[in-house]
Amino acid sequence: MALVELPHTSGCVVCGHDNPFGLHLRLFVDEQTGIVTCPFEPAARHIGFEGIVHGGVIATVLDEAMVWAATWAGKRFCVCGELNVRFRESVILGGPLQVEAKVIAHRSRLITTEGTLADDQSRVLVSASGKYVPVSSERNVNVVSTLVTEPATSQTMQVLKQAAGLG
Repeated sequence: MALVELPHTSGCVVCGHDNPFGLHLRLFVDEQTGIVTCPFEPAARHIGFEGIVHGGVIATVLDEAMVWAATWAGKRFCVCGELNVRFRESVILGGPLQVEAKVIAHRSRLITTEGTLADDQSRVLVSASGKYVPVSSERNVNVVSTLVTEPATSQTMQVLKQAAGLG
């Protein structure tokens, strides 16, 4: 896979580097397949019950990966219209996890995705599906203009800027 890093907005709760309460995650896309991946190692501040990662945090991370998969597929930012999460096992603190998301259907006004969260042995602990709606062209320009440009994300930024008519 030829992975490239996706950009972020500074205040995003998942990927924003300037959000003091955020997860500060880095997301990557395979330019050929459109599969989005994200390494995630939950910390003690992410628990619900003692030692178990809060389901809302897990759903949030899966939503972020799936919205990026939808966004990359259509080269236009999307918003979540529906999110379904299936917790197969409790996600326990103490090790690296891998999030993966992909598009399974793409229509002009609705993009359907699937996502998984797996442990370091590739065992799927949580699966998800989502339906994402592309934003208007005007809204897309506004969102793209809020993305932080960094050397690691310059390649994906250029693609998104060109699609929005900004580059």
